[in-house]
Amino acid sequence: MQKDHSRMTPTKDHAPAPATANHQADHHAQPRPERAPHDRRESHDKHDQEASRDGVDVSAFAALGLSEPLLRALAHERYTTPTPIQTKAVPHVLAGRDLFGCAQTGTGKTAAFALPLIERLMKDRRPAAPKHCRILVLAPTRELAGQIHDSFKAYGRHAHLKSAVIYGGVNQNPQASAVARGVDVLVATPGRLLDLIGQRLVEIKTVEYLVLDEADRMLDMGFIHDVRRIVGMLPRQRQTLFFSATLPAEVRDLADTMLRDPLEVKTTPQATTAETVAQSVFHIPQKQKRSLLVHLLQTGGMGRVIVFTRTKRGANKLAQDLDKAGVRAAAIHGNKSQNQREKALADFKSPRPPVLIATDIAARGIDVDEVSHVVNFELPHEPETYVHRIGRTGRAGLTGEAVSFCDREEEDRLQAIERLLRRRIPVRNDIPADLPKVESSSSGRDSEERSGGGGRGRGRPGGQRRSSEGSARSGGARAGGARSSGGRPSGGRSGAARSGGGRRSGAGSSGGAGQAAAGPAPAFREVSGGDGGPTPPRPAPTGGAAKVNRRYRRAL
Repeated sequence: MQKDHSRMTPTKDHAPAPATANHQADHHAQPRPERAPHDRRESHDKHDQEASRDGVDVSAFAALGLSEPLLRALAHERYTTPTPIQTKAVPHVLAGRDLFGCAQTGTGKTAAFALPLIERLMKDRRPAAPKHCRILVLAPTRELAGQIHDSFKAYGRHAHLKSAVIYGGVNQNPQASAVARGVDVLVATPGRLLDLIGQRLVEIKTVEYLVLDEADRMLDMGFIHDVRRIVGMLPRQRQTLFFSATLPAEVRDLADTMLRDPLEVKTTPQATTAETVAQSVFHIPQKQKRSLLVHLLQTGGMGRVIVFTRTKRGANKLAQDLDKAGVRAAAIHGNKSQNQREKALADFKSPRPPVLIATDIAARGIDVDEVSHVVNFELPHEPETYVHRIGRTGRAGLTGEAVSFCDREEEDRLQAIERLLRRRIPVRNDIPADLPKVESSSSGRDSEERSGGGGRGRGRPGGQRRSSEGSARSGGARAGGARSSGGRPSGGRSGAARSGGGRRSGAGSSGGAGQAAAGPAPAFREVSGGDGGPTPPRPAPTGGAAKVNRRYRRAL
């Protein structure tokens, strides 16, 4: 990506130059030959003057060892005070140390690695070879990759660096062209990066600096094998940086294999939430969640709101329900095209934003200023995900509010979250007495997708649901076979056997898919159709399906 050099040296940045020149001329006229101490004081005074650009005092960043081009960029961004993670990390990254950093979401982790790495490139200017990069940053989602790339562009606006970003879901040709002549900074998602490496359109054998941002999310989304493949292609002599909001044991194990004598920087206890976020929870049945959400949006004085659901299907349905209720809403998740996701985020950043309905796969990639509220329409499976969700508000020193809806079947998830936070979340009881009971648009009993992109859940005809004893948490079984947590068809048949029109909930053994478990069959739970009556029987199967059913009957 070529920089706009016309903006690199604004005229106002050179305003102190005449005064400095005059001062130096007067100095030369003095007969005293010892200039070194005075020159140091003069250089320090000049640095202090240049550190205040456009009325913004960035001397605190200058004290970290950052040079003039970066200070000017920070003044343009109106940054005045480094965050704790920046204060602790920047000097050590400048010194070349590997780093293992942990800080709350929204506390400036991106600047903590981008600023010192840009500084190091400026001190060692060398063009990258074609198809190569000097800095490689890995991010779990498209949105996060794009925002990291934007940050590098903003901080490096006066550094004359070339950068590029690559991710899936869009045409790869423009991305390959951007890297073809070599770039200083490459931000990528693991899957698309491996695709381009396999096509020999990108080379990473000469990478000098590797950054894993949101390393724990990489593991949650199943990128561990891709990350290990990428690391195996990198040179051993490199500087590696880990940054994440949480540090589970799996991340530590991965770091041990990638980092050399790392310095661990932690600015907060593991898995804590920002003090600027006020948290509360409603204990409410699933069928009333949509009505309560509409009530809060219409009467609660909310501004820019993000609502998190567990499933893509649930996000789409909830957005439609809010539109019908007169509340503008937009959904963002992994099934949306890149153009749709970018439009939804652009609308959300506008002065009159819609309510943004998001799944956890998009949680780390939403970095929008002044998000006033986060609503957990459904509690997440992993308690760490709760930390990342509510981290979308209360960022950059601002205050925010996180509201959660908890159904009776989600009580165990709430308790897991409170154990992780080491605190109780205050309960709210201000639920309107006349709140209508409406069938939830994103039922927690539907087949669920994991936040890392698991198999999609599909509703069954007439609202029929599988017994909880046979339900697979990683995505449920489809009509043609089971889907694994990675979204691909599994090797064996589903453990549930169809017989007539019903579905038996007994799980098959690991070696004999389709065989019933020993012992009495678990009881069926009565379910009702969409009109409230009993579910009508399914049509009798014909052809191949009938043969399969006869085979199951013989087995049973």
